[in-house]
Formats: sequence, C-alpha cells, structure tokens
Amino acid sequence: MADEAVAKAGLHFDELNKIRVLEPEIHQQTSELKEECKEFVDKIDGFQSIVGGLIEMVDSLAKEVEQEKMKAIGSRNLLKSISKQREAQQQQLQALIAEKKTQLERYRIQAAGLQKEEAEQNEFIEQFILQK
Repeated sequence: MADEAVAKAGLHFDELNKIRVLEPEIHQQTSELKEECKEFVDKIDGFQSIVGGLIEMVDSLAKEVEQEKMKAIGSRNLLKSISKQREAQQQQLQALIAEKKTQLERYRIQAAGLQKEEAEQNEFIEQFILQK
C-alpha cells in the first residue's frame, strides 16, 4: 500500500531503492535513449572528421590541378609566342632575300653596263691607236 501511495504521488523506487520521479521503465528507456544519442553523436563526429579529411584532400587536389592548368596554359602561350616569332623571323628573312635579289639584279645590270662601256672604250682605244 505504501508503494501505491508513493506511486500516486509520482514517486518511484528503483532497483537500488532510491526515490525517482520517473517510473523505472521510463528511466531505463531514457537511459538507453541517452546512450544511443551519445553513440549517434560520436558517429556523427567521426563522420564529420572523415568528411573534413576528404574536403581537405579534395581542396589540395583542386589546388594541384589549378597549378597544372596554369602551367599548361603558360606552355601553350609560350608555344604560340615561339610560333609567331618564327613566322615573323621567316617573313623578315624572305624580305631580306627579296631585297638581296633586287640588289643582285641591279649589280648584274650595272656589270653589263660597265662591260659594254669597257668594250666601247677598248674599241675607241684600238681605233685611236690604229689612226696614229
């Protein structure tokens, strides 16, 4: 009867005969839930640390990829620059060849003119010598 009176007042005795406000079953379920929550929180913490490590690894990999991308872009630009330089150099050399060909033709014409003049002067000298 005393147990019923105490139970009506909302108080209960546990297995150690301590007075509790909750029923022993509810207290047991609450303790189990508390333990499960602690395990869940521990698992979540483990998951967060794994995800954090994964994020760091992906960030590191992204930085490396970005660096390699920049190197590739730099190499491509250098290659284009070298190609343009070669084209410009080739055009300069072709212009120099054209200039030298023009100069050669001028020298040929000048040489032909000088040979003609030399022949005329030799003929004049021979005629002058023959007249004397």
